[in-house]
Amino acid sequence: MSPTQPACKIEHHATLFGLLAKYAIKENGEKGKDAILKGMTRYGNERGARMAQNALKHGDDLTTMTSQAYGEWHPDYEGQMDAGQLCITPTLRTYVSRCAWCDAWKKHGLSEYGKYYCLNVDNAVYQGFRSDFICTQLSTPLSWGGERCEFDWGHPLTEEENQLLAKKKTELGTSCMKDFTYHTAHILYTISKMLEKELGDAGRNAVKCAVKEYVRIFGAEYLEVLDQVYEEHSMQEYL
Repeated sequence: MSPTQPACKIEHHATLFGLLAKYAIKENGEKGKDAILKGMTRYGNERGARMAQNALKHGDDLTTMTSQAYGEWHPDYEGQMDAGQLCITPTLRTYVSRCAWCDAWKKHGLSEYGKYYCLNVDNAVYQGFRSDFICTQLSTPLSWGGERCEFDWGHPLTEEENQLLAKKKTELGTSCMKDFTYHTAHILYTISKMLEKELGDAGRNAVKCAVKEYVRIFGAEYLEVLDQVYEEHSMQEYL
């Protein structure tokens, strides 16, 4: 990407999803909601599968520890998120008490729709990483009015594994991460395909309306950079 081109951040990613959900649900009710949730499961599975591919390329087994190590994104700036571990035994449990996605949805009046992002995305990523893994939400998510998100990853980490996790994250740095221009293009592509599949013309219209409002909020240049991602990375891998 050229240094002169705009780069999407979490706000763009969150807002675009919120808009897709808004128009799918407002115009199609429960059918729209079901289509959005199916799209989010597909999107999460695809992200998890990429993470698994990266782990295997580095010679790492697919474990709970490596699923944590090969995350594909990082906050836009320090302090944007507040997240960490609650415990590592008898199972790994983590929390998020400040969320940049929630902040973006609130800023743009999309909290009512953005919250559907949170219902299954973490579990979908985890199962995309390894199909027999399950991530359980232990609390009402922030986006649904809870005090913080809490997750149970179903398996423990030993003290040694936890130390290896920190070391692995340091070693990897951002080498296996995608920027949010990529992630925003990915969510547009995958959710759009699912809305079209499930809702037909109504789904295509929802996407059109969402993209139009996204451009109104951020400017056409923030849509044009997503088109470039389509050209540079074959989105056919997500079909």
